[in-house]
Amino acid sequence: MERKIRILMAKPGLDGHDRGIKVLAAAYRDAGMEVLYLGLRQTPEMIVSAALQEDVDVIALSILSGAHMTIFPRVMEMMLEKELDDVLLTGGGIIPEKDMDELAKLGVGKLFGPGTRVQDTIDYIQKWVEENRR
Repeated sequence: MERKIRILMAKPGLDGHDRGIKVLAAAYRDAGMEVLYLGLRQTPEMIVSAALQEDVDVIALSILSGAHMTIFPRVMEMMLEKELDDVLLTGGGIIPEKDMDELAKLGVGKLFGPGTRVQDTIDYIQKWVEENRR
């Protein structure tokens, strides 16, 4: 029997808006994923530490505060230090397309903005894990 996709979800930084990530967490559970939601005000260190401990396939961050160009690179840097090169770092929020392109160059997966269909994010995660799981 194939292992469920394990996804760690978090709200890094001082962003306190968590309605959207809670909707996504429920949708991912309904799609058969095992969801670990860390909650609000997580640091990159807390996120990567939890990802290591929980052996996740995906780290998904929700950032609405504008700190995406600081937080995503720091999480990615720590993931590489800890050899989490087989874990997808993805997420969403209010992120300009030029910043999405810059983050993609650093190895961050696809990022999603407001209004994205939930099923599009599920399909992306499932396809990535299917193609990259070791």
